[in-house]
Amino acid sequence: MKYDIQQLIGNTLRWGVSAACLIALIGGGIYLYLHGSEPVPDYTHFDYHEAFRQTQYTTLSGIFGGLASLNAQSWIQFGVLVLILTPILRVLLSLVDFLAEHDWLYALITSIVLGIIISNSIGGF
Repeated sequence: MKYDIQQLIGNTLRWGVSAACLIALIGGGIYLYLHGSEPVPDYTHFDYHEAFRQTQYTTLSGIFGGLASLNAQSWIQFGVLVLILTPILRVLLSLVDFLAEHDWLYALITSIVLGIIISNSIGGF
């Protein structure tokens, strides 16, 4: 049992990072296909108000809404989201492992770490 969960944790990290890279690569490919021949914008001046109006890529509903329509920015943001969620899933799987092994001290420490991660994530909204 111990080896199986350790293998699952390692594979979760490996597959999570690989999936995130693949998703972001798909988004990059879509972006290059749709915008690759356009001239490079002038990035010497950053207009904060213009960037702030494009908030659809900073919400979960905006990201998931853009996936079906093959929106490149949504695919890239989803790849970043998968990359962020991968270590959180690893901590959650570690907690399950420690609880199954009745290792209460490490289960408590892992619960505290998971609580901090979740509270910081929710606090960011």
